[in-house]
Amino acid sequence: MVVVTLQRNKCIGCNYCVELAPYHFQMSKKDGKSVLLHAIEKKGFFTIKYPDNFIFEDCDKAAKACPVKIISVKNV
Repeated sequence: MVVVTLQRNKCIGCNYCVELAPYHFQMSKKDGKSVLLHAIEKKGFFTIKYPDNFIFEDCDKAAKACPVKIISVKNV
């Protein structure tokens, strides 16, 4: 299972996550910050859990490219 977490309130809107994982992230038209698609929000953290590992590579690239390091990707 892959768990992806986004700490959205610290996003600076650089768009790297969208460029590297467009099926999982998009930019909000309201505030210009990243949105983790299909995520559940809890205390400022947006999380998705996927049973398959197919999203790991794209989301890991996005996490490594993020200049403020607000994306976490874990393979559990």
